[in-house]
Formats: sequence, structure tokens, C-alpha cells
Amino acid sequence: MSIAPASALYRGTVIHRRFLPKAHALRYRVFSLLVDLDELPQLDRSLRLFGHNRRAVLSLWDRDHGPGDGTPLKAWVERELAQAGITAGGPIRLLCYPRLWGFAFNPLSVYWCHRPDGSLAAVLHEVHNTFGERHCYLAAVDAADGAARVIRQRAEKDFYVSPFLPMDMTYHFTLRPPAEAVTVGIDETDSSGAKVLHASFTGTHRALSDAEILRAVVRHPLMTVKVLAGIHWEAFHLWRKGIRLHRHGDAPTPPLVTVVPRPAADAG
Repeated sequence: MSIAPASALYRGTVIHRRFLPKAHALRYRVFSLLVDLDELPQLDRSLRLFGHNRRAVLSLWDRDHGPGDGTPLKAWVERELAQAGITAGGPIRLLCYPRLWGFAFNPLSVYWCHRPDGSLAAVLHEVHNTFGERHCYLAAVDAADGAARVIRQRAEKDFYVSPFLPMDMTYHFTLRPPAEAVTVGIDETDSSGAKVLHASFTGTHRALSDAEILRAVVRHPLMTVKVLAGIHWEAFHLWRKGIRLHRHGDAPTPPLVTVVPRPAADAG
């Protein structure tokens, strides 16, 4: 039985595929939580296996996201939207890995920021690295594209993620907003425009309930460990293949959020 109309679980697959300078691929199954930030109090009351800012089998903690200081996430996102001059005013939904047994790691979390009519006004991409740092890219979605099945966005990389990738790169996001399925795809290109890396998550909708949480946890009892192990296993293979390492520079100073400029054709 569905507990909330928007919040859900998505069961699916993560794919990493490296093209340059040497080929490498990784694929594993995971599940993600989609939570409407307005529904958090209801979810916390109604579900035995889910908690908001408290211990539970599956939980979401505000301090794991955004500024990292426990600020309520919807208030933080709305502030960032206002500072960027983006008008939304509708639901804000976060797609992420929840804490599982009290521990979480999110390479990428996505906030879907809607207008009152349900169309997308903006997407905020929150990137975490294994050094405990995070940075966000906030990209507006034009009204003409806000109801589209596929959203495409682009951002210049300005946050260190992997020692096997340089900073002079561009992200190309391909997004299918959450419905019966969801897709978050990222292609990284180098300064010449060549594709270096593809990463994606594709998942199918499951109603958020204690029974569905239990099924997901039984299938993936150590999912967070698997995600981190996959990252380090991939790093070992890249190192073994002799791919050049890039030094970790200084973490970006505030603001935490980079507002992605609109393409010239869409500006104004």
C-alpha cells in the first residue's frame, strides 16, 4: 500500500563506462529513494522502517545533504532558487541513496524543483566525492521544456570528484524525471569534446511502504558498502591500467551551489 502519493523507491541499475584513455566498465544493481520534501513528516510518522533525522533501517538526514548543517532541505533549496532568480513554487523532490543501517554515500543526489502546475522549473545536482566534500550545480528548466519527458542540461565541471579525471571537463546531463521510471545520465567530455565517461542510473517505480522497504533491504542489505566498494574497485582497475592521476586541489569555497548559465539561445 502506498504511504504517500509522490515519495517512492526506484529499483534499478547503475552503469559506469569509461572510454578514454582506456576502456573500462562497471555495472551493479541498487535502489534509490525519491522523497517529496513536504511529505517527510508524514513518512516519518507512518513508516516503521523509515525515519527522518532519526535512526531507522532506512533514513534521510538533512545534514547528509545541502549545506551539511542540518538546515531543512526544502528551505535551503528554495533559498538557492531565489538567489538564482528561478521561480518554482511547487513540490521539491529529492532522488538519493538513503542511509541504510545508519550509513549513506551519495555520488549524486538530484533535486527536482517543480512549478505549481507540475512542470520542472529547475534541477539541482548535488555531487559528493569520497573526500567528504560536496558541491551543487543548479540549472533552470525553461517553461517550454518543463513538461518534457527528457531534460538535457550542461555544466562546466568545477569540483574535484575522481583522481582519474581532470577538472577541465564538461557534464552533459540526460534526465527522465521520476514517473513509472527514472533516468539520471551523465556524460563527461574533455576539452576537445571527446566523451571520456558515461554514468547513469535507471530505475523503476515502487510504492513506498514498509513492505517495499523490507524487500529492497533484503535484496541489497549492504548497498552503501557495495556503492563505495564499487568506486574503489573501479579506481584500483583504472590505476592498474596505468591511467594518469590528477592531484586533488583545494575544495571549492562557498557558495556551495554553482548556478549553471543558460545557453545563449535560451537566455533572457
